[in-house]
Amino acid sequence: MSDTFRVYALCYAHRDGRRGQHFHGYDERWDEPHPTAYYVWLAVSDRHTVVVDAGIAPDQVHRLAGIDYHASPVSLLGGMGVAPGSVDHVVLTHLHYDHTGTAAAFTGARYVVQRAELEYWTGPWARRIERERWLVSDDDLARLRAAGDRLQAVDGDAEVVPGLSVHLVGGHTAGMQVVRVRTARGHVVLASDAVHFYENLETDRPFPILHSMTGMYGAFDRIRELADGPDLIVAGHDPEVLQRFKPPPGALRDRIARIA
Repeated sequence: MSDTFRVYALCYAHRDGRRGQHFHGYDERWDEPHPTAYYVWLAVSDRHTVVVDAGIAPDQVHRLAGIDYHASPVSLLGGMGVAPGSVDHVVLTHLHYDHTGTAAAFTGARYVVQRAELEYWTGPWARRIERERWLVSDDDLARLRAAGDRLQAVDGDAEVVPGLSVHLVGGHTAGMQVVRVRTARGHVVLASDAVHFYENLETDRPFPILHSMTGMYGAFDRIRELADGPDLIVAGHDPEVLQRFKPPPGALRDRIARIA
């Protein structure tokens, strides 16, 4: 059996935004339209089915004004023939609500999160920082903690299954991690919110919601090291993902992209 994966980006929502919301520091183009896409990712090998991040749950869409919610991530996965019970691992790159919303649907999966991320959001400091607290769902955190031994807290870089590993980068959040996946094209890096938009990486300009500015720059460098080329880096919220990568046969062009 091969430990080489096929990797897909599944876009479950879009939102109209402004450039000033997506780049740290003043920009004369602040008020220009700059749309955002919302994804979960699927990695499938001969032996494993791994979902990376869990998106926003349908009953939590109200948390984000102006969002165009196309379908639940679980529904999109189902359209690809992936039932929740067939997923053996759910990697949570971080614990913001738009990445944890449907995690509980994968009742047989092991959840993989960085210990630093889990401890930050369940510890004393996050509750005192009002500008951050809205980014996390207490209900999602409670369901994760109730998963018992299916919740795997890792420290730093770790192999999840052969051919797929997580790497602590920080920056965006205290325990932000990215996912490196072995594919037929080489190692893909699912950057998630370590790189919201390709422009963040290409212009060396972080996203404004961050835990550590230096951590954001360090994450950019680490992602470049882990990927087998810039064309194998997948940004976390960029609509351009759906143009840079082709849809699989039969898929809607504006919903699913085959990364490798």
